Amino acid sequence: MSDWLISLEGTEAGHQLALILALSAAFLHAVFGALQKGRHDPWLSRGAIDFSYAVMAAPFALFVVPWPEAHMWLIFLGAWVIHVAYKLLQAFAYTKGSYTVVYPVVRGTGPLFAVIGAYLIFEETFTLTQWLGVGVLLAGIFGLAVYNYLFLESNRDTLGVALALAGMTGLFVALYTTYDAYGIRATADPFTFLAWFFMIDGALFPVIATQRWRRMEVRPTLAPLMLRGFVGGLVAFASFGSVMLATRLDKVGEAAVLRETSTVFAAVIGWIVLKETVGPRRLMLMALIALGAVIVEMGG
Repeated sequence: MSDWLISLEGTEAGHQLALILALSAAFLHAVFGALQKGRHDPWLSRGAIDFSYAVMAAPFALFVVPWPEAHMWLIFLGAWVIHVAYKLLQAFAYTKGSYTVVYPVVRGTGPLFAVIGAYLIFEETFTLTQWLGVGVLLAGIFGLAVYNYLFLESNRDTLGVALALAGMTGLFVALYTTYDAYGIRATADPFTFLAWFFMIDGALFPVIATQRWRRMEVRPTLAPLMLRGFVGGLVAFASFGSVMLATRLDKVGEAAVLRETSTVFAAVIGWIVLKETVGPRRLMLMALIALGAVIVEMGG
């Protein structure tokens, strides 16, 4: 499997597979966000998810994939620090604002800085048509955020804080997207990076969640929470794994932009599953997001 993937790097087949992986990651990331923001406390949900994927990844990291090269340990440390900061900011944002408010800002800030980072680190360039697509996509995402800010009624007293936290979270999305792309390219076997990343990344939040659960006056039942964590762990493997592989096969910037069509999926999930309001104006803004992603892909 690893040899086959590596053989596709820089080829047209690799580009097409990266496109499929990035769009799959978009849908799955929206599902992942909804799982964290659902009926459980987002800190507890994240702890259950991280525990699940760390436990599931451990046997593969220790006994299946090749052992990491010596230089990878420092890379793993950097990835762990970046992802911990990202998850802390996102959890705080979800406690202050609704899912359809926080998510568009997080995902909208990320691709712009990821494209810039890909240019600085990997010397990737976009055509003028692709930059037009980025602009259309960002107009849709930030238009959605402004609409939410002006018209949504829920969590009005904490909405400003939620948006500020969401913007900071988006910066860390760009940072981990670029850094993880560097990390997965720095090892011979991409699955070595993925297995060790998930095992290491899941180490902290289960501890935070356990302490938070113990301090609660009314503690949620553990069985439904751990079931959510198990499902979320599987979704995390598919979502984060897909976009990481896409960044190894093809351009980091394109993968980052295409993944942000997750905002469209997130709004649909928020509307159907979480019963959050979605009107015709927001549907038009979501169409802009999808159009921007299509322009980026076709412009390349």
